[in-house]
Amino acid sequence: MIEIPYVTFDCAEPYELATFWSQATGWPIHPDGSAGDDEVLVQGTPSLLFIKVPEGKTVKNRVHLDVTGADGTTREEEVERLVKLGATVHDDRRAPDGRGWVTMLDPEGNEFCVCRAEYERS
Repeated sequence: MIEIPYVTFDCAEPYELATFWSQATGWPIHPDGSAGDDEVLVQGTPSLLFIKVPEGKTVKNRVHLDVTGADGTTREEEVERLVKLGATVHDDRRAPDGRGWVTMLDPEGNEFCVCRAEYERS
């Protein structure tokens, strides 16, 4: 059995990307993190670790996060909120019957999907 304490993102600007994900999740940035750092941690379960790398993103992610709304927010409300935070819609896979997802890109182009929460499906 293993634990997954971190999901690590290679990125150009760790603090800026950590700030986006902190706002998206509501999780705090570790107190040691600040602008210009090569590593910045967003504390959650699992935590999100942003590490500066010299090369840019060139291909589709092999692993990505699937996220849902919390506290009664809908998939549509979350997509709207995430766009306001700096994400972009990459591929809208919502179906007329409510199924599906929206593939989005964070500010550095990492893919993630916004899905319906369990409470939206019941």
